[in-house]
Amino acid sequence: MAPVATVTAITSDPASLKSDLPTLRPTSIIHRTPWRPPVATHGEGIYLDLEDGRRVIDAVGGAAVACIGTNHPKVIQAIKDQLDRLPYVYSMQLSSEPAEKLAEMLIQSGNGAFELCGIVSGGSEAMEGVLKLAKQYYDELGQPQRTNFIARKLSYHGNTVATLSLAHHPGRRGPYEGILDRNNFHHVSPAYAARFQLPNETEEQYVQKLAQELEDKFRELGPDTVIGFVAETVSGATIGACGAPKGYFAAMKAICHKYGALFILDEVMCGMGRMGTLHAWESVGDGASPDIQAVAKGLGGGYASIGAVLMSKTVAEGIRGKSGFWKHGHTYQSHPLACAASVAVQEIITSENLLENCRNQGAYLSKLLRKRLQSPNALSAPYVFDIRGAGLFWGIEFDFESPQAAQLDMKGRQFAMVAQARLLEKGLIVMGFTGGSNLEGTKGNHILLSPAYNVTQEEIEKIVDIFVEAIEEVIKENLV
Repeated sequence: MAPVATVTAITSDPASLKSDLPTLRPTSIIHRTPWRPPVATHGEGIYLDLEDGRRVIDAVGGAAVACIGTNHPKVIQAIKDQLDRLPYVYSMQLSSEPAEKLAEMLIQSGNGAFELCGIVSGGSEAMEGVLKLAKQYYDELGQPQRTNFIARKLSYHGNTVATLSLAHHPGRRGPYEGILDRNNFHHVSPAYAARFQLPNETEEQYVQKLAQELEDKFRELGPDTVIGFVAETVSGATIGACGAPKGYFAAMKAICHKYGALFILDEVMCGMGRMGTLHAWESVGDGASPDIQAVAKGLGGGYASIGAVLMSKTVAEGIRGKSGFWKHGHTYQSHPLACAASVAVQEIITSENLLENCRNQGAYLSKLLRKRLQSPNALSAPYVFDIRGAGLFWGIEFDFESPQAAQLDMKGRQFAMVAQARLLEKGLIVMGFTGGSNLEGTKGNHILLSPAYNVTQEEIEKIVDIFVEAIEEVIKENLV
């Protein structure tokens, strides 16, 4: 069997990818990267063992997914027990005990915000289900003319054609522009104060400007044609853990309801505890509960492929009043094994008091990152534009456009991706993103950290030590 090429050879310099690819072990998978990713063989908590013998720390939970780490015995046992009882039923014909239990837990989690939910197979499907549910709601109310959705630029809502149309990240949309829907999906500015709030604007004035823009968009489209406004409570894969200014979501919800439209939140990445509260809107969204909400990643914690669509009493009654059922169905909807895993994950979050740990360790992570990266004598200080987040969801944005950053020459390479590769070499998994600093999606480098909710203080310190060391190495190597 041919040896696996090192991570250094295939990721530190994207220009060298083609020459390195022939040395890789053959694979029958068409991977999402130009190189063959290292193979993971075992997991324990936040640690993953790789085929080449290394043990690495997963500091991002895969993609803000593994919220209780890997190999938790209670979840493993719950899956085994359910497998012995009932591995699968088709949800259009039969329900299952774990599906009913999970749905009840989700509704109770909203403290009155939600009435019904649908259980799906993942985040993109959850957002597809949101769009279809919202359209069905107005059709059944006798308002079929409502066909428009308003979302935000620099947003991400999934990788299907409809969710790519809803979202607005030019790089991700680019390959599919020819088939995206431009008639029913419209966009307003992101709530990204660090980049777009003017120097002479107060936070209140900035929020008012964004609210006026949304209201203007309603009027431009025709208020009675708008289904709803859709936003990530905290942006994930585009801007990186970017929350909105205080008062923003309350203002957006008020405008939606003023015109009879729905206020819709995407908490696929930031929800189910990631922000230190079960729902992100409870802590960082002005307490503005949505009419419809999508959740996924932290729901099953990576133990199963699952997502959910939560709806308010108003939406539930609208559906019940006519057809009485949700006109969205996929084969693996409400899968018993996935539901059993998710019930166990949610019970662990409660029984082990992980939301409090998420808040406490998140505050410690923030403190260490700011101290190590932004102190006046830190090598990285001139290049760190922003450190933002809450709970265990943190984004570090780098800026190389400023005069003080002129000494760094990345030779056409994207800093975030080079840093991500170097971090993996050093035993730390993070997520690097580009194209989230301007509305054209052509500039920007940020790295996302989102470790498991049961991460310890010692592990936080290890994460920061490795992170800072790698960032400083990449900076030193590219100074001119």
